[in-house]
Amino acid sequence: MTTTARGVGARGVDSPGRATIEARTLRSDRWWLPPTATTLGLLTFIVYATVRAFQQQYFFADERYLTPFYSPCVSLGCASEPGSSHFGMFLPDHPLLPYAALTLPFLLLFRLTCYYYRKAYYRSFVLAPVACAVPEPHARQTGETRFPLILQNAHRYFFYLAVLISLINTYDAIVAFRHPTDGFVVGVGNLVLLVNVALLWCYTASCHSCRHIMGGRLTHFSKHPVRYWLWTKVSALNTRHSMFAWITLATLILTDLYVMLVARGAITDLRLIG
Repeated sequence: MTTTARGVGARGVDSPGRATIEARTLRSDRWWLPPTATTLGLLTFIVYATVRAFQQQYFFADERYLTPFYSPCVSLGCASEPGSSHFGMFLPDHPLLPYAALTLPFLLLFRLTCYYYRKAYYRSFVLAPVACAVPEPHARQTGETRFPLILQNAHRYFFYLAVLISLINTYDAIVAFRHPTDGFVVGVGNLVLLVNVALLWCYTASCHSCRHIMGGRLTHFSKHPVRYWLWTKVSALNTRHSMFAWITLATLILTDLYVMLVARGAITDLRLIG
């Protein structure tokens, strides 16, 4: 290898004084597989969630199961499924307005600004960087210091809204145990909703912002034993944040798919009690 002077003002691997290597990378492994898998996984969820959010049907099953993609159902269109709206109907019914338009934007922003998801889509969609020791296709990088990426710093505020939405999902899972005519019942759908909401709480509680809220600004843990205990528990969850990020994407799809199939009559919800 020879060392040559590159163009004035060049950055990164093209900066002056760097070795001239014609190959894009000397890596011989399949470094492109992780970013490709990430791209396909995120695209699958985005396409499925978008289609279902605007489908505006098959969102309420057995008079008690509400899919998380339509929670809370606050559109006037929710009147087509009596009992699906737990918090009133006040948004206009329009094909371009999701029934859960009150919460979906904030859930999207919470995930979009999530520390893990930022790493995931930076490396897959933006290729910054696509993999270790693989040069970026971008000539310059400003990080998250300029618009629009500076808005990523609002993640901590979207966390509070995500907690509120998780409480709403929890409420949906609880009221689903009561059938309007049969009283207290337990079906497979109840278990599906409970597992989904439990994992959503794991993802939300393992958030880096949650960890910081619990003990990020404490100088002496010994003076705050309760917050220290909470901080240790959240820290343990935080190590699995990326895992919960992917699992919850899968459980959201599976939960919605189950409710949709029951609502369409394609499958029957098996009752365990009642």
